[in-house]
Amino acid sequence: MHHHGYLWAGPKARLDDEALRRPAHPDPPPAGNRPELIHRHREVVAEFPRVDLPPLETAYWLIKPADLIRGTWQQSQGAAGWLSGQLAAHAPRFATSADRDPRRLEALSRSAAERLARGHDVSLGFYLERPTFLSLALVCCTPNHAKPHLPCPLR
Repeated sequence: MHHHGYLWAGPKARLDDEALRRPAHPDPPPAGNRPELIHRHREVVAEFPRVDLPPLETAYWLIKPADLIRGTWQQSQGAAGWLSGQLAAHAPRFATSADRDPRRLEALSRSAAERLARGHDVSLGFYLERPTFLSLALVCCTPNHAKPHLPCPLR
């Protein structure tokens, strides 16, 4: 097992396009449905695997392009260290003082290290200067506990 790190920062309005943050339903809308529904389904089928938006289910990062991976670690400690570094680097821009609290950031880092050591994914999100949102994710790979059928994006 190894871990991949992902980071996305962008406009909150773009993050709110949830249709592009989840895989399309396997069955297309029935024939005769409204053309805009059929078009939207086709768009999601084509775009979800390629779009850089954080998926609603963390494990689905594994079907995204490999160039979105910000780092890969064989040991959970290295992945947790990356996360701690990202939290420290972005904390001055967090929208609330509670999110910037060093004790809270340390607790998030410890919790993430514990979850990663047990083979679980970690996903955190923070508002930065409005209307920007930061998403940080660490995904366990080969196998992923939530979606063991998903292959490693680096293969």
